[in-house]
Amino acid sequence: MEKQIYSYEEAYEESLRYFQGDELAARVWVNKYAVKDSFGNIYEKSPEDMHWRIANEVARIESKYPNGLTAEELYGLLDHFKYIVPQGSPMTGIGNDYQVASLSNCFVIGVDGAADSYGAIIKIDEEQVQLMKRRGGVGHDLSHIRPKGSPVKNSALTSTGLVPFMERYSNSTREVAQDGRRGALMLSVSIKHPDSEAFIDAKMTEGKVTGANVSVKLDDAFMQAAVDAKPYVQQYPIDSEKPLFTKEIDASTLWKKIVHNAWKSAEPGVLFWDTIIRESVPDCYADLGYRTVSTNPCGEIPLCPYDSCRLLAINLYSYVVNPFKPDAYFDFDLFQKHIALAQRIMDDIIDLELEKIERIMQKIDEDPESEEVKRAERGLWEKIYTKSGQGRRTGVGITAEGDMLAALGLRYGTEEATEFSEKVHKAIALGAYRSSVEMAKERGAFDVYDSKREQNNPFIQRLAEADPALYEDMKKYGRRNIACLTI
Repeated sequence: MEKQIYSYEEAYEESLRYFQGDELAARVWVNKYAVKDSFGNIYEKSPEDMHWRIANEVARIESKYPNGLTAEELYGLLDHFKYIVPQGSPMTGIGNDYQVASLSNCFVIGVDGAADSYGAIIKIDEEQVQLMKRRGGVGHDLSHIRPKGSPVKNSALTSTGLVPFMERYSNSTREVAQDGRRGALMLSVSIKHPDSEAFIDAKMTEGKVTGANVSVKLDDAFMQAAVDAKPYVQQYPIDSEKPLFTKEIDASTLWKKIVHNAWKSAEPGVLFWDTIIRESVPDCYADLGYRTVSTNPCGEIPLCPYDSCRLLAINLYSYVVNPFKPDAYFDFDLFQKHIALAQRIMDDIIDLELEKIERIMQKIDEDPESEEVKRAERGLWEKIYTKSGQGRRTGVGITAEGDMLAALGLRYGTEEATEFSEKVHKAIALGAYRSSVEMAKERGAFDVYDSKREQNNPFIQRLAEADPALYEDMKKYGRRNIACLTI
């Protein structure tokens, strides 16, 4: 059956009606999210079409499992972005046969073992652009690159350090187009690295590293040294017990520079790395390939190399009954029902993503280039396919928290508002993990689940304290997803 094609004006006018006259929303939707082919033909006239496309595809996956949700039930959750909002890549890609693209919003890449060589640096560069052309945002860490001035056994004699490679990766990002947007990149480095100050300063020069976000990974020892105005020792390699190079710095001075640069140019971001690793449930499986090394471009998802994540947001404003009125209240019963469904939809989207990756690998196999040319791209997607299927990571998040608080008559940032937000987020955590356990009963746990590995994890301990029955069920049945949440 031939699909109907709409002109830009037809889609825009229909979307304008859908968004009740909001011109910006209508244009953004048509430009970025309506299904279109590479000839510019548009196959959807408003988000209503998009939501049916997503609902039908998720329902197809649901039909493979017990107690499957129908397309009508799913559409009711998605309609008018009211309750559950799949984010960019899933929204564009689910059910879209005109682009060979991934459904993942976020990827992290890296090289196993020693990675301080031109070969490793160029390999990461290639993998980065191969992912960006499939619509993903990418993060990787530079802490493995030797500091400036280090001896090297090539014609350069000494290393150039981190900064030139920051510029290289940034330029690669700017080259890759993604249907009206460009690629997104996160570069990170450990504060322990001797070149971290140059990294922190890199974007202060106008026109430099304009294609990447940058964040510095701060450890507890550095922060304590900054508070106590004591020296801090940097070294390379950063994790070595017998480093080749050490350098003592004034932690307080460098901390002030981070703050100043963030005020002046909005970067670098900071990642409190020891806290991230301590709290990370996937890092309980670090020896199985889940050691967190960097984050996605927005910094909300710490990932191991070749793991990826698809995102979905729950619209908190829609659970406020009688908004902005004296009798406004939050409907926790409906909210908790929808949290469970959001987690379930996220798990379905993993199955859809695995199908997409199979299509990407098929496309690579069919491409006319030589096997030598295609080898790196094929190997990249094989690793992502394995990680996605083995860990089944999901990214349930939220949107409209400020609107929710305002609608309840609470002022953002007050103690009362913060306490209410904590209650909401606790409900999300318990609800999503409960849903993941329930799915493990029906669909099976993620491949490497082991309750003993997780028993000392602070986040899992808090879940156990808040809901002992959930924890006992988790130990008994496992969990469908290695991690569930992202904010």
